[in-house]
Amino acid sequence: MSIKKMISKAASNVSFTKHESKIKVGDKAPAIKGIDENGKEFDSKSLKGKKVVLYFYPKDNTPGCTAEACSLRDNYKRMLKEGYVVIGVSADTPVKHKKFIEKYDLPFPLIADEQLELIKAYDVWGKKKFMGKEFEGILRTTFVIDEKGMIEEVISKVDTVGHADQILK
Repeated sequence: MSIKKMISKAASNVSFTKHESKIKVGDKAPAIKGIDENGKEFDSKSLKGKKVVLYFYPKDNTPGCTAEACSLRDNYKRMLKEGYVVIGVSADTPVKHKKFIEKYDLPFPLIADEQLELIKAYDVWGKKKFMGKEFEGILRTTFVIDEKGMIEEVISKVDTVGHADQILK
């Protein structure tokens, strides 16, 4: 089965309670802190003066999350040319992130937010339904942050396959 068909099938079984992040365009972006795929501390102080694509996704190695990561990977040179730094965040462990990066040759860091601190700071934790069961989880959302650390764009309706195009439009 093709990745597009897998994503479509998985997406048809997931629904979300209406939720919009309290973080809006024009807001100061919360600090980005966490542990990267190598177990090292990551801090947004190193991003000062850079444009950032900060994308939150539910889980490594799932069809939609893989498609999204690969869209960003395949367009990474374009994103760098436009001056963007790309950073992914999920609640997976650094070990899972490292395997995900190696499996799909991802050229950007992934932050492991197992304690949900960054996820909750960006208000992307909410109710979801999958196959009739309701649970809480990460709501796929991307924040584009300008060089001054201000939110430039919030993308809550992510097209996993064409996500880079959504950002670079």
